[in-house]
Amino acid sequence: MRVVAAALVGVLLVALAACTGSSGAPAARPSTDGAGAVPPPVVNTLPPGQRPNFLVIEADDMRTDELRWMPNVRRYLADRGLTFENSFAPYPLCCPSRASFLTGKYAHNHQVLNHTPPWGFASFDDSVTLATRLQEGGYATALVGKYLNGYGKQAVHGTDRSSLEYVPPGWTAWYAGSDHVWGPGELYRGQPMHGSTYAYFDFTQNIDGRLHNYEGEYSTDVLAEQTRELITRFGAEQQPWFIWFTPVAPHFGTPREPDDPVASVRFDGRTTKWKTPARPDWVKGRFDAEITHAPGTPPTGSAEADVSDKPRWVRKLPELTDAEKDAVTVLSRERAEALFVLDKQIGATLQTLRRTGQYDRTVLAFTSDNGYYLGEHRKRQGKIELHEPSLRVPFLISGPGIGHGRRFDPITTVDLAPTFAALAGIGPMPGADGVDLTRVITHGDRGWIRPVVTEGMMNEYPTPAEGDEHGFDSALNTGGLRLGRWKLTEYSTGESELYDLATDPLELENLAGDPAFAAVLAQMQELWFRYKGCAGAACSAALPPKWRTSVARTRAITTDEARQVRAYYGD
Repeated sequence: MRVVAAALVGVLLVALAACTGSSGAPAARPSTDGAGAVPPPVVNTLPPGQRPNFLVIEADDMRTDELRWMPNVRRYLADRGLTFENSFAPYPLCCPSRASFLTGKYAHNHQVLNHTPPWGFASFDDSVTLATRLQEGGYATALVGKYLNGYGKQAVHGTDRSSLEYVPPGWTAWYAGSDHVWGPGELYRGQPMHGSTYAYFDFTQNIDGRLHNYEGEYSTDVLAEQTRELITRFGAEQQPWFIWFTPVAPHFGTPREPDDPVASVRFDGRTTKWKTPARPDWVKGRFDAEITHAPGTPPTGSAEADVSDKPRWVRKLPELTDAEKDAVTVLSRERAEALFVLDKQIGATLQTLRRTGQYDRTVLAFTSDNGYYLGEHRKRQGKIELHEPSLRVPFLISGPGIGHGRRFDPITTVDLAPTFAALAGIGPMPGADGVDLTRVITHGDRGWIRPVVTEGMMNEYPTPAEGDEHGFDSALNTGGLRLGRWKLTEYSTGESELYDLATDPLELENLAGDPAFAAVLAQMQELWFRYKGCAGAACSAALPPKWRTSVARTRAITTDEARQVRAYYGD
């Protein structure tokens, strides 16, 4: 439905101060205790009737602490706008997270439960997304970069149609990486069928229904240039626009390079094969002096000496050898280099916004689809599991009507579509589980009053049977709740993890087996049963008072977590 109330849009952010959330329930009165006192409202700077543009940049597998390697993002978003200190990907895996970004739904509702068939791209119903809503509301829309895993390889949802030349509904311009093949040798070299999404120097994408290959060009540079061309084109057409710029950095990809870490033999005799991003030569070695150890391994000693209280998957992991520590340090440097290249391109892209006169009317947002382990809890690399390094993602936003500073209320991937839809003035996202956070953006924190429902599918754990006694009723085999203070993770094996983040933000002491916390565990499990299969407004229903944390308490716990992480792992 096309938005026609231009006058309403002109005062959008002021009006949002009094509106209800996407759940339909009245917004709770913000807490004003201590350091979390609510700042005054931010006045919309757009002229009446003008709607903002959106440039949303989503990195791939990026940790929050890797923002230190991105000075342009810090300068143009953090210094100019808002940083959300508690930003999460509830299912920390690329494909489910991206489906949540587009729909505002948890994975258990959009049913993109993994990368591989029968899930992945083929399981995604793209008939109603943020893109379709924005396009119906008068926006030009574009995807530039990675889409959902399996796109170009799997069939279109509900059909046997190939997705190789498929363009989903809702997109004015479509520049999507294609997963159709990973380097098929010389057969297709120089042809569109050669290369793939993760081939950094042999990138292949579907541009409006036709394949194009960029052999010898670095994919981050290609995508950024395409983004700048679209900014210029859409700006000239005098139409509000939304661009989702999704480079693959710092996700691993081809080609292997001479300076990549070699495979390492673990203490248990198994081999770690390190997964690295490719980078252009000019950036190699840039951070060698600054990165002396991986952010998830302390400078000396063990990342976690005693794992006897942890679930089976952690207990099976041996300590990292010295060779593995050296290798994950090299991996951390290569990830930082890939992100620095992206940051340089972001700087150039923002200059295009300035040159075309669109900077002051464009909302800029930066995030990632999931976090990444780099040694924490003995996990050498990867995501999916639900500890903080995997769950946490950056989220920064700046632009017209956006204040300056930090927010400590939770924001998740599931909340982004409802929030962007509200900022665009197009109404709510149909069936969204997430909430519109424009009130938090404009008026400040309200306190941690709703849960983050976490979930995932671990390959090494069994798929739950129907009527599973441990509370799983789908192919998902791990899940839990992330609250302001307490955190619960449940596994299909019956294992549990319970952490008091106020005293143990590094999640080193699992309280699930401690009799002193048996009542807390039982109550948290009961709470998880209430939310784990939620839909719509039920997902944002307020927590019982005992499980909420005030603005000041949330800020204190979050700040202490950051302090303890720095002290334990070092800078």
